[in-house]
Amino acid sequence: MPELPEVETTRRGIAPSLEGRRIERVVLRERRLRWPVPAGFEQALEGRRVVAVERRAKYLLVRMDGGTLIAHLGMSGSLRVLAAPLPPRPHDHVDVVLDSGRILRFNDPRRFGSLHWVEGDPAAHPLLAGLGPEPLGPDFDGRHLWRLARGRRVAIKLLIMDARVVVGVGNIYASEALFRAGIRPATPAGRVSLARMARLAEAIRDVLGEAIRVGGTTLRDYVDPDGMPGYFRQRLFVYERAGESCRRCKAPIRHRVLGQRSTYWCPACQRP
Repeated sequence: MPELPEVETTRRGIAPSLEGRRIERVVLRERRLRWPVPAGFEQALEGRRVVAVERRAKYLLVRMDGGTLIAHLGMSGSLRVLAAPLPPRPHDHVDVVLDSGRILRFNDPRRFGSLHWVEGDPAAHPLLAGLGPEPLGPDFDGRHLWRLARGRRVAIKLLIMDARVVVGVGNIYASEALFRAGIRPATPAGRVSLARMARLAEAIRDVLGEAIRVGGTTLRDYVDPDGMPGYFRQRLFVYERAGESCRRCKAPIRHRVLGQRSTYWCPACQRP
């Protein structure tokens, strides 16, 4: 699934082509996404001018005069800007034709993505309401994690993957951040000290920031708006490296399922 760095990479890739442009036409070839695209969706967008392209958690917010398009890439979706109207490929479900002649094309083989038109405050939409702070924003730090972890026995990895605690820390980046902070994934969150939480918050920021700078992680279906894969996978220390030697201490990386997600750690570099 595209995670925060992949979504932020997409935002940065499409924003220059969208901001300030007017939507001339919307071609909808498939309404059966994760939630069916409602009747009138195309007409709601046509004729509006894009003001800004933003991100909230793993959602893209295309703000326009009079409303906001909320887009989620699902498990395998992608948004690309085309300079010319190329023939649609399989799974090219939506084209947004701009007054510049460029086309924003939404492709989603598994149809787990979604598109929503909101005329009010997008932050009040059920998909966005109740989300925690952005990990790269000013409201996120070790004290925030430490406060929410007090008295809780939930594994620290599951805590930081809870979008009500902090948004956008998916499975890959949670594993990598915990390695950098030297904390084992299954450690009860309430047992992690404030000092270690501070290191973890900083590790989360560093991991996500690095992934954004190199275009995200190469996933099975993900490519960026230019059709290129991300390259953060080349920098992974533990994720999907079970049985391989730790890049720091040479101990074999271990694996277990935690909260129905594959989890990886180094038994020497990470302590409970």
